[in-house]
Amino acid sequence: MSEKAILFDSSKCTACKGCQIACKCWNGLPSPTGLNENVFSGTLQNPPDVNGDTRLIITFNEMEAEEGMSNKSIAWAFGRRSCQHCSDAPCAQVCPGGALVKDEATGFVSVDDSKCIGCQYCSSACPFDVPHYYGAQSKVNKCTGCIDRVENGMAPACVSTCQPGALQFGDRDEMIAIAHKRVEFLKAHGYEKATVYGENEMGGLHVIQVLKYGVEAHGQVEDPKVSPMVGLQQIMKPITAVGTGATVLGLGAMFALAAGYRHKNLAYNEKTGDTIDVDTGEVVKHGDAQDELTVVEHLTENLPKKKGGSHE
Repeated sequence: MSEKAILFDSSKCTACKGCQIACKCWNGLPSPTGLNENVFSGTLQNPPDVNGDTRLIITFNEMEAEEGMSNKSIAWAFGRRSCQHCSDAPCAQVCPGGALVKDEATGFVSVDDSKCIGCQYCSSACPFDVPHYYGAQSKVNKCTGCIDRVENGMAPACVSTCQPGALQFGDRDEMIAIAHKRVEFLKAHGYEKATVYGENEMGGLHVIQVLKYGVEAHGQVEDPKVSPMVGLQQIMKPITAVGTGATVLGLGAMFALAAGYRHKNLAYNEKTGDTIDVDTGEVVKHGDAQDELTVVEHLTENLPKKKGGSHE
C-alpha cells in the first residue's frame, strides 16, 4: 500500500461540520449538549478546540476582505484542525508505552489508548498541539486517519461525508498534485496568498491543505519544528539504564524543555469577549473562545488551596 493522505481544500469548504459529526459517529465519541458551553462567544466554531472527546474541528477565522477578494466586507478563512500525521512524528518518537505508532504503509499515526500511561509527552512534543486526553486515567485521544477503514478499502469517515468535495483521500503524491493545481487556479483568480500546506512540513504531512488565504489566516503553524524534548528523550533512553536517579533527572529535563516549547497559555474573558495571552496580557483574538478556563482560573489554578477548595 502506498502512502495515503487526506486533502483539505479550504476554498471549497462550507463549514457545514459534517466531517466533525462523521468523526464522532464512526469513533463513538461523546458530544457536549451545549453551544460553546452555553455561552455564545461570537463564533460559530464549536467546540473552541480539539479535546479529549473531539478529534476534529472546523475553525472559523474572520478577516477583513481585501480588494478583489470578496464582494463583502469580511471573509471567512475556514480551517481544519486535527492531527496532521507527520512523517517525522515526534509524538510517536517520545511515547514510552507504544500508544502512538506510525503506520509505515499509510503514513498515519495510530492510537492504542490501552498502552497509554498518561505521561503527556506526546502533547508537549507535538508542534500542532494536537494530542489531548480523556477520562480519569488521562488516556490519549487524537485522529487516527481512520486507519481501520483505510485498511479495508474505505476512505476516512470525514472524507466520506463531505458534500462540497472539500475533503479528498488517496495516494499522497496524487493529493499533492491536485492541491498544486487548485492553488494555481486560485492565484489566477486573484487569491495571491493561496498556498499548499503539508507537502514538506515535518518531513511531509499526511494531511495536505489548500489554504486559500495563506497559512496564518487559516490558523496553521508557520514552519513547525520538532520540540527539543524529542532529541533529549532519545538521548536519555540508554542513560536511564544507569539507575533511577538518572531517570528522574532525565524526566525533569524533558518537562522543563516541554514547558518552554508549549503554545501560548490562552484564556477567554467572558466579559470582554477577548482571548488573551495569560503570560503577557496581550489580546490574541476577540470573540472566539480558545480555552475552557477564565483568566482568573488560569492565574489561580496553581495556587495552594485551603480546606474547602478555595485558594489562599
